[in-house]
Amino acid sequence: MRLDGRCHCGFLSFEAEGDPQNVSICHCTDCQTGTGSAFRVSIRTPGKSFRMLSGAPTRYLKTTAESGNPRVQAFCPQCGTPIYSTAPGDNPDSYMVRVGTLRQRGELTPKQQNWFRSARPWVTALASIPRNEKGRP
Repeated sequence: MRLDGRCHCGFLSFEAEGDPQNVSICHCTDCQTGTGSAFRVSIRTPGKSFRMLSGAPTRYLKTTAESGNPRVQAFCPQCGTPIYSTAPGDNPDSYMVRVGTLRQRGELTPKQQNWFRSARPWVTALASIPRNEKGRP
């Protein structure tokens, strides 16, 4: 599937190929901190298919909390939108692209949840929480 996306302010835009079967939710504490939320939703894309179309992301190397693996985290230098993570070095094998940045996000249903032991307890009860179609009443 062809994917295209951008950051919140539009400074960064990119494209990639991705299989909708490779969409996952990560509940690890690094992802919670990196999103400022309860989890992160990403799609694995082949490294050779990922291409920046405009702008250059700010990147920093983060050693993941539990595995100790180094991961490059990339985000917009203007608005801070997280764009992807990948292995360090040139020509990585894959990118974990943040689904919320993609125009096709409505077609990308997660197929797996990782690090569920770190999931916030209320995540499984979302359907029982009152909801509004728009904003607060």
